[in-house]
Amino acid sequence: MPRDETIEAARATARALYEGKVTPHRSCGIAIAETFGRATGPYQALRKGGITGCGECGAVVGGRLVLGELLGDPDPTGAVTPELRGAMVNFEAKVAERVDRGQGLVCNTLTAPFSEFRSPERAAFCTTIAATVAATVAEVILGQDVGVDVHTLDGAD
Repeated sequence: MPRDETIEAARATARALYEGKVTPHRSCGIAIAETFGRATGPYQALRKGGITGCGECGAVVGGRLVLGELLGDPDPTGAVTPELRGAMVNFEAKVAERVDRGQGLVCNTLTAPFSEFRSPERAAFCTTIAATVAATVAEVILGQDVGVDVHTLDGAD
């Protein structure tokens, strides 16, 4: 799949997984993991900023974890790979530029402007974050001249 199509496929897949209209809703971290074909179990802990809402946005943390899984050294004693270092620097800069952070990246802080967590407005806000993060992950991986497989869904656009 060409670069731009890969990035847009990541955006569309994460959007569809989080939004829950094409397929049942996934949490933001799980949407990121599933978009890149990662095992979703560990990403459960990212739901609502670490379940309590006190942790960083699960989409952003999930993006970092996917980068580590795909670009990190599989040797637990290995050094940080140049690809992972470059991707993380690029990812953090792009997230700071692209994600509406409000007063920070803590889930409860991000969602505080919405009077009801389950509101359609809050869901749309978080859907946009998940889609933006997924596209950014794909973009930075491709920027390291490493291929990336993106899971696609029928009906995701």
